[in-house]
Amino acid sequence: MSQSPSPLRLFNSLTREIQDFEPVHEGEARVYTCGPTVYNYQHIGNMRAYVFADTLGRVLSYKGFKLKHVINITDVGHLTSDADAGDDKMEKAAGALGKSAREIADFYTQAYWEDIDRLNIRQPAKWTIATDYVDQMIAFAEGIADKHCYELESGLYFDTSTVADYGRLARASTEDGQSRIDPVPGKRQPQDFAIWRKTPLGETRQMEWDSPWGKGAPGWHLECSVMSGAELGFQFDIHTGGIDHREIHHPCEIAQNQAHCGVTDSGAQIWMHNNFLIDRAGKMSKSSGDFLRLQALIDKGFHPLAYRLMCLQAHYRSELEFSLEGLQAAFVRLKRMVMGVEALKARHAELVSASMPPKEMPSPTETWTLKQVQGDGHSSAVGSTIRVVGTMQFEEALFEDLNTPEAVTSVEWALSLKNESPEARFETIAKMDSVLGLNLLSLTRADLRIRPKAAVITEAEIETALAARKEARAAKNFACSDAIRDDLIAKGVEVMDGDPLGWDWRIDV
Repeated sequence: MSQSPSPLRLFNSLTREIQDFEPVHEGEARVYTCGPTVYNYQHIGNMRAYVFADTLGRVLSYKGFKLKHVINITDVGHLTSDADAGDDKMEKAAGALGKSAREIADFYTQAYWEDIDRLNIRQPAKWTIATDYVDQMIAFAEGIADKHCYELESGLYFDTSTVADYGRLARASTEDGQSRIDPVPGKRQPQDFAIWRKTPLGETRQMEWDSPWGKGAPGWHLECSVMSGAELGFQFDIHTGGIDHREIHHPCEIAQNQAHCGVTDSGAQIWMHNNFLIDRAGKMSKSSGDFLRLQALIDKGFHPLAYRLMCLQAHYRSELEFSLEGLQAAFVRLKRMVMGVEALKARHAELVSASMPPKEMPSPTETWTLKQVQGDGHSSAVGSTIRVVGTMQFEEALFEDLNTPEAVTSVEWALSLKNESPEARFETIAKMDSVLGLNLLSLTRADLRIRPKAAVITEAEIETALAARKEARAAKNFACSDAIRDDLIAKGVEVMDGDPLGWDWRIDV
């Protein structure tokens, strides 16, 4: 879609350097994202990873690559510690809730997909479900077992001394990555990890399979190697995940890929990691049992795309501090952009029929034209400032390792250029929003007005009170008008004189 000759440059965690993106297969971009372990709801820190991966995919599509994006669902094999210790998270959740592991997985997968939709994250080419690939995992393990693995009473373990430069992704020798791996009796090296975990004698698991090493379940690290290779091949282009995966999970994947392919450079060419979402008590985590879900933000009156914008306001490699004050600021910013587009359409009736570009990007040979945006045959001036300068600034930001904070500013700049033709402004904003995914062309200010769950007043009551206030102001009874306003504020409603909608929910933060 982009006609810019500028290369797309991305930070590779493997080299700790920014490099030009050069696809393995010409014209294609193959991306694998570590998805959720579906034993619980995903917290907003988890969801930051998928906003990042979606933005990467949108930029690749915008740049003209045919995107194949795969995200996995882990429904078996992930232990309560990322370092080969503890119980299987799915088995533990099933026991605690008195449900089957399959019921747990199905319920939380659907909840995750609902959040994906709320955040306007595009559907990947494929969701890979771990339990659908167990036979392939066993075959993969059999293929590397003789040269790279050894068997213990607890399972089959990968011998990390059999591959070159294990842990180079984590920089384990300098960043203490290996120290997180808990000891297991009989391991040859502390960093060795489970390929297959045997079911202990006398126990029966809900999810277990026969294997050459006895009944059991695959190791979590094995799953991603198998699913990424099965769907994208060896090599593929980009592997994404949270920065916590950089220390253990992804180095283990790389080691398995090396063993399977027989070469050092196997699996993904580029490894990309988003940083943590930090709350004031520390990084966002489910371990305490008290964490923020996207639904909790909605219950407070925030539109979910305010959280998407909050994520875009920070570079994906930077820590993002979360606070309700910060989310409120992002919400206000989103409202201003939505109102700017609404005002643009209100002043120019020919744009009112424009629709939001679909979640699938145009094909690489297409560019956004006024005909596509308006649905008519009008044309606009070629070489306008907003098309040339605005688009260039936007692309320069995104093509230099996804600088979304600057890209968001480009949208606001495009909205501010009053002297540019409305067609050019609208077309340019549509183009930008196809990458940022904020739905600016279809959202309305009314859509953003979400009633908090704890509100003690109904919308009908608000409208009645506002009508009474309008009458009081017309009669110059300002004492009555102020009293109505103050009562509404006390009930969580902000009255904004001059706003065509007349009111909005106020969020106490």
